[in-house]
Amino acid sequence: MELISTPNWNITITLMSSNSSTKEPGEMEIRFDRQLAYGILRLTLGVNILLHGLVRLPHLASSADSLVQAFAKTPLPPQAVRLFALALPFAETIVGFLLTLGLWTRFALVGGGLLITALVFGTALRSDWETLGIQMLYAAIYYLLLAGRTYNRFSIDHLRRKTRVHYVNETK
Repeated sequence: MELISTPNWNITITLMSSNSSTKEPGEMEIRFDRQLAYGILRLTLGVNILLHGLVRLPHLASSADSLVQAFAKTPLPPQAVRLFALALPFAETIVGFLLTLGLWTRFALVGGGLLITALVFGTALRSDWETLGIQMLYAAIYYLLLAGRTYNRFSIDHLRRKTRVHYVNETK
């Protein structure tokens, strides 16, 4: 055992040899942890995007007006910006709801990824690089969730797939 001392606190680290009696996590445990991590990340993104949309719905017109003003110095026509601004909260609400439940996850992730692509395009036109950096983090999360979809255990999709497999097995 080794004691590491710092000015404000002490940390005790136990060093174990490779032939110690501690059990390494098995493949099932590692897979379960990855499924939990995936579920938490998907749920967190879903709630975030769902609330992005829901909080704007009661103020749809004023949110659209703000966005039209923000894009006034870009080459985008104000009518196109307004149409996008009016549709955005509905799209976010749908994508967020589906991700929160884990329902049609692939569809929701692709839709959310395309939505963030449109937002990145507009943000780049405005030269708002700080916001663009945050949006790129969203894009990376969409990528990770789509690429790791095989870990989507804690979802309605998983329950539907499991029920379908049982039903098929029972009919044979």
